[in-house]
Amino acid sequence: MTVALSFAVLLETAGLIALAVVLIVSRRKLASARAALTRQHRGDDEPRRRRKPLGVAPMAVKTVVNTVQSADAILRRGIGGSVRSSIEDLAGWARVERPDLARITADGNVVLVFSDIEGSTARNESLGDRGWVKVLERHNELIERRVADHRGYVVKNQGDGFMIAFAEPGDAVRCCVAVQRALLQDPQRWDGFRVRMGAHVGTSVRRGDDLFGLDVALTARIAGLADGGQILVSDALRTSVHELDDIGFEAPRHVELKGFRDAQTVYAVAFSGGL
Repeated sequence: MTVALSFAVLLETAGLIALAVVLIVSRRKLASARAALTRQHRGDDEPRRRRKPLGVAPMAVKTVVNTVQSADAILRRGIGGSVRSSIEDLAGWARVERPDLARITADGNVVLVFSDIEGSTARNESLGDRGWVKVLERHNELIERRVADHRGYVVKNQGDGFMIAFAEPGDAVRCCVAVQRALLQDPQRWDGFRVRMGAHVGTSVRRGDDLFGLDVALTARIAGLADGGQILVSDALRTSVHELDDIGFEAPRHVELKGFRDAQTVYAVAFSGGL
């Protein structure tokens, strides 16, 4: 009986030892699994931490968009979600970026001109991208050459649109007429495209508040009101222009412009077709 009891004790001891070994191994495996899970979670978190700063970019873009929209609100009133023209895009850019134009004028006044090609979207679709690029190259070369000839300054060119500045009202009008005359003289060379142009004289260029507020918006609205082949100018510009050879002005028109409470007076420039 003593032998049997001893054998039972040995079996129990062996079982306890085996159980202890199993528990130790299991505990180690559990610790290893926990460590692996911790490393995995840390690995997941690290990309999140690296990606987190990228979240600033969408917010920065949103801020810029909101700034542009606020600065350009007067131009967008009443458009109703339609596709913006090059002129409107340029005007929005100018009012946000506020390019330095003080250096081109001595008396604080500057003449702004906006222009673009009439029906540019439809023409792009009909010509295709390659054909449209060729048209734009010829158009841009024409505008830039005439601007240089009349002591003007291309502030910005975007697509088929131009924002141009002049120190003298007479130079601005003569430049616009030179562009239209060139297009009329040889329409086949220019694929028959027509350019619409609008001009206005702005004040307080050194302070910038007026020029990059209503003056930019008014110039853009006047240009947008013009038909292809037409030059429209504001009453302020018409008043500041002296007699010009072979260039006159048609009867005044009183128009309502989106974003402006009062009616505005505009004049179409009258000119002969020859150079």
